[in-house]
Formats: sequence, C-alpha cells, structure tokens
Amino acid sequence: MPVAMELSRIIISEINNEQVIYLKEIDGTRTFPILIGLFEANSIDRHVKRQESPRPLTHDLLVSAVEQMGGKFQDVVISELKDHIYYAVLRVRHEGELIEIDARPSDAIAVAVTCEPTLPIFVNEDVLHDVNGG
Repeated sequence: MPVAMELSRIIISEINNEQVIYLKEIDGTRTFPILIGLFEANSIDRHVKRQESPRPLTHDLLVSAVEQMGGKFQDVVISELKDHIYYAVLRVRHEGELIEIDARPSDAIAVAVTCEPTLPIFVNEDVLHDVNGG
C-alpha cells in the first residue's frame, strides 16, 4: 500500500556531488532520504522557492510536453528498491488510460514540484520498511 509523503527538506552541498532530499510521511513520522544529483536538487529547489527561469528547463519541458499532448500528471510513486537503487513511476492520465512512466525518483519528484498544483508523492510501504529498518 503506498504511503502519502511530502517534500520536507532539500540539502544542497556545493562540495559534494550528491545532494539529499527528505520526504516525510504526511500522516506519520517516518522520513525517507534520497541521494540525488545537483541538477535535480537545483530544479526541485527552484520550483519550491517559485523562482522563474527565462527559458524552460528539462523538467519544465517534460511537464509542458505531456500536458500539450493531452496528458494530465496524476502522481508519483516510489515503487521499489532493488540492488540499492530506487525506482519510481510518474503516473499520467491520457484519454482515460493510466500510463506509468519509469523514472528516477529525483526526476519524478522534480516533475511533481514543477506541476501546478504539486503532484502527490507516494512511497510503497515495503520500500519504507526497508529504509526504516522495519
């Protein structure tokens, strides 16, 4: 069963290659850290702070393309953890059909905060269980 989460922290380090975002359980106390790249962290941070860009960046482009082709983003699900790698899907409604698009969690969350309103973010319970040690 997927657990509703929200973005709670973005840690951007200028001296490390990997950045960290934290998701927090909406109706609970569990947190979920994800290591991400600097580009994705900056994209998420820019949207959270509502900073405009003079031209569309990658996540803006993806959202715009899907919406202009008649799709509507529904939500993000961080679906599994395999070999220390997280997997996510962007779920899009198009002509009554639900389409799941494979994505890195960092890109999926960047798309979630790019959308207006921000997309719901879910993490499968078994992934949370693995991360939080039970």
